[in-house]
Amino acid sequence: MSAASNRSKADKDPSTWMPPSRQLPLPVPHRLGHRQTRYRLTVDPTEQAVLAEGLARCPDLPIHVTLAR
Repeated sequence: MSAASNRSKADKDPSTWMPPSRQLPLPVPHRLGHRQTRYRLTVDPTEQAVLAEGLARCPDLPIHVTLAR
């Protein structure tokens, strides 16, 4: 991924830039879910639906989170 592509996502939530979950590598939704939880970030309903769809593809893959201080 290019730096310009990364910057274009900046403050946008995954529902605006993630491709359909079937096109994503499995770790992407897990990393995003981990970060949302670790840093106690809010999730709007649209973003939640996108993340849930991606996480549902691999329900047995655990997410281990240490909350940030």
